[in-house]
Amino acid sequence: MGYENLEELIAVIAKLRAPDGCQWDREQTHSSLRPNMIEEAYEAVDAIDDNDMVHLKEELGDVLLQVVLHAQIASEEGAFTIEDVAKGIKDKLIHRHPHVFGDTKVNSTKDILDNWDKLKAEEKKHRKSAMDGISKAQSALMSAQKISKKAVKTGFEWPDEESLYDCIYSEFEEFKDAKKEGNREHMEEEFGDILFAVVNLARWNKIDAEQALLKSNKKFMTRFRKMEELATKPLTEYSFEEFDELWRKAKKTV
Repeated sequence: MGYENLEELIAVIAKLRAPDGCQWDREQTHSSLRPNMIEEAYEAVDAIDDNDMVHLKEELGDVLLQVVLHAQIASEEGAFTIEDVAKGIKDKLIHRHPHVFGDTKVNSTKDILDNWDKLKAEEKKHRKSAMDGISKAQSALMSAQKISKKAVKTGFEWPDEESLYDCIYSEFEEFKDAKKEGNREHMEEEFGDILFAVVNLARWNKIDAEQALLKSNKKFMTRFRKMEELATKPLTEYSFEEFDELWRKAKKTV
């Protein structure tokens, strides 16, 4: 199996960045391309959620474009090349899969993940806290999930699910108290605590909070569009009772 197209893609990007290439491509930097990396990754995830393989192939190409572009820029700066990127991830995968490339014996997926965490910790000896390594760029919801998982690995965990519910209820009460005070900064703090506690409930039940919220967003938008279809007058003219009835009708159809 050859990789002619991959090699040609790398050559095409190099040409676009060359003095006689494309002005727009030459002007790009790691910082200017940052939004593109995030956008293309999310679009690939959308294709995965839709189980659309044609779209996924296209979006993975867009993600790959970002990888090659960043590597090309780094190469021009003398930092690293696309070959360095490939070697780095290849070596990491081999090192973290000793049950495949070495003599380590495993009996379950848990053994594999435990080995992964142990090897990762050995690679990241410079990290002093369990909280080190949390991305500053990912969504707050995704960060909360990772922070929670990292804390649990140290043994910092609720004794049972009921105590977690108690924590969530108490956070709501603290939010109400902050609202009575009329202190918006305190309200924001307590509301954040509510969200963080709920993310822990998702983790406890092996639910991906980010995916759960994305699905709820999609469901709400679908039902809202159905409401717009069913409406017999502008939505702005609906009373709360009329809205509630319209929502119920929409909910029955989607």
